[in-house]
Amino acid sequence: MTLPIFLIGARSCGKSTIGVALAQIRDSQFIDTDVALQAQAQMTVADIVEQEGWAGFRARETATLQRVASPGTVVATGGGIILSEENRQFMREKGIVIYLYAPASVLAQRLEAVPKATQRPTLTGKPISEEIGDVLAERDALYRETAHHIVDAAQPVENVIEAIQAALLLARAS
Repeated sequence: MTLPIFLIGARSCGKSTIGVALAQIRDSQFIDTDVALQAQAQMTVADIVEQEGWAGFRARETATLQRVASPGTVVATGGGIILSEENRQFMREKGIVIYLYAPASVLAQRLEAVPKATQRPTLTGKPISEEIGDVLAERDALYRETAHHIVDAAQPVENVIEAIQAALLLARAS
């Protein structure tokens, strides 16, 4: 029985893209917590936040994480999932946590290239480049504390997948 793999990191670090590719290679199921949460709520993240506030969204996020985490699953998490101590502990105890790290400049460039305003409301009201830098500075320590492995997500997808596979092999060997 293989543990679930949780991909964590800031918005646009590649969790969904990497997660889909990793799941295919590992012949596993892929689940994106944001997609699963929105499907169950039948609302967008922006609508949930507007109606229930960030606290309501975060409660739904925790419930979704716990519901979708099953053996052999690759789970792409929302960028703020690590704000909850309960979520950090759950992921560390129930699976293997991979932090897809990329510098704020790379994340901002990706977000500006493919804006998804309907998916996730701004956290700070600032321009993307400023917001990403602020949010990453605030959350980086939590991502690192939660992760079993840290992978450079600024590289091409194939390289990121190779680095994750190597980390997973090391984890299995130890």
